[in-house]
Amino acid sequence: MSEIATGTTSLLRASLSRTGKWAGSVAFVSGAVSDVLNPLGPFAAYIALIAAVAAAIIAVAMVLRLVLAAKAMPALIFATSAAAIAGGVYGIQQETNSQNGVIATLVPAVAELQQSLGIVSEKVARIEQTVTETQKSVEQVKKSTDTVAQKTDQIAQAEKQQTAQGAETQKTVEAVKQTADTLAAGQQQQQVQAEKLQATTEQIAASIDTIARGFAQLAAQGGAIADPKRPDEFYHNARVYELAGDMLNARRSYLAFAGFDVDAIDPYTRFATLLRVEDGKAGAREVFGQLAEKAKAPAITLVHLLQFDDAQRLDKLNAFITANPDYAPAYFLLAQEFSEDRLGSQALADKRSEAQALTKFVSYEKDGGLLKYFVDQRELADWLDRSRSRLAALGDVLDPARFVPTLTPTRSNAGWSMTISLPEPATAISWRLGDSGPFTDTGLMAMNDQRTGKPMPNPSFELPDSAAATNIGIKYLDIRGRETGPFDIRFDPDSALQQGNKQILDQFWTSWIAFDAGGNHGLVYFTQMLSFRCAIKEVRYSLNGTALDNQIRMPPCDAKDPYAIPSDYQPYFKVKDDVKSMAVQVTYTDGTKSPVREYKRQ
Repeated sequence: MSEIATGTTSLLRASLSRTGKWAGSVAFVSGAVSDVLNPLGPFAAYIALIAAVAAAIIAVAMVLRLVLAAKAMPALIFATSAAAIAGGVYGIQQETNSQNGVIATLVPAVAELQQSLGIVSEKVARIEQTVTETQKSVEQVKKSTDTVAQKTDQIAQAEKQQTAQGAETQKTVEAVKQTADTLAAGQQQQQVQAEKLQATTEQIAASIDTIARGFAQLAAQGGAIADPKRPDEFYHNARVYELAGDMLNARRSYLAFAGFDVDAIDPYTRFATLLRVEDGKAGAREVFGQLAEKAKAPAITLVHLLQFDDAQRLDKLNAFITANPDYAPAYFLLAQEFSEDRLGSQALADKRSEAQALTKFVSYEKDGGLLKYFVDQRELADWLDRSRSRLAALGDVLDPARFVPTLTPTRSNAGWSMTISLPEPATAISWRLGDSGPFTDTGLMAMNDQRTGKPMPNPSFELPDSAAATNIGIKYLDIRGRETGPFDIRFDPDSALQQGNKQILDQFWTSWIAFDAGGNHGLVYFTQMLSFRCAIKEVRYSLNGTALDNQIRMPPCDAKDPYAIPSDYQPYFKVKDDVKSMAVQVTYTDGTKSPVREYKRQ
């Protein structure tokens, strides 16, 4: 600060030595002229104000370094001098109340000069005009001053904003750089972890293979190991003690094996079975809960969740599979949740869930994918045998086209009777006409279904004879109350009528022809074919042979009253006594033909 003050003082002295003399002289002359012109207006005051404002603007500009101090200093000295001298003259005028100026009061010759120049006698309008213009000039100067001050504030504000933006930009750049470094480090760490995980997986697989070989050798030798140290030795001893009925030492050996945190499923499932027998399910859950808290092997966690009850166990098992989708033993254990042994009786959905889980489990057998989960390979063989046997029993349960409801329409003179056939026992059935709208329950029958132990749902419903072709939706509740469906089944009244009639004709073909019926000798009746003629396109026949060289012409099908025989049509024709047989073949509306049927006359 002392150096800055010294520099400023030196600059001021230099400027005064160069500028002070002429600036003071000019300022003095200006003050004198303004005093002489005082009758026309207070010019001294105007000069003092303008000079003071100019000096302030120059000083602010110098402070903000908008102009060079060396160039602005002479102007500042001149403005300051002019303001001081003009202000002094105006002050003396006010003090002495001199209307014509101080000099004119003291020097009579100056007063005469004013009169000769007409300054004093200037018209008031001129004076007022001059005053008005001067005031406008002052206002313009004031506005200029305000503008300069405003621009100065804007410049200062802009500099602050630029400084703040620069700092913020620098922070952003640093943050981006830090984020990039973090991401790079994270990717590198993930790569390292992935490599470690792969190495660990291979090591575990290798160790389980070693344990499995050691266990197989020990099993062949028999007898307990006196001083076990390896996992295979503890597992071997656990099995030996278990077979001998020494459950205490068997438990100790299993716990010692678990201490190695080996990720093999069969030792833990056997240990859990022992615990459930000895301590109940709650005891087994407690022991495996403690093991799962310390262990990292998924097999221990999996066996722990199997110790929970029913729905809770299934939820936990599904959650485990979601978190470990390639852990093959979990699918075999999931299949057991839907098995007949576990449920007692299976719904179709249970069979499908069991088959899906077993299929998934068996798929891992390829390339030895299941070996790494078992110490005792005999246990793996048992799991696979059970899976294949059960899949064979389930058959094609996974084929969705094989297990859907069917709808059998039967036409009567009153309308349609729709009979529903389901692929499994149900506790309720409902139907809907069309693709939208509510479903209607078929209701219950006055008898129990022995398969469910509940009232049997009504398997049929009625439709009017005016029903048009549409989709019929069918859904039902299985034995566990789970909704199945809806299934959309196409209903075409014309096709249904033809198919229904054809089925009756094929089933009761022995009634197509009747010789001498009702004691009417010499007449051949074809009443049944006539009643179900909506399925018939053509009937050909022959007498005493199979040439089929004759045709029975039938009336057209009446869809509104399909079984009625027109009153003007005779359902018979006459034959001679020498006719001993008749051969008939029916061509149906779907294009198929019946076998040639032969009827003997009695």
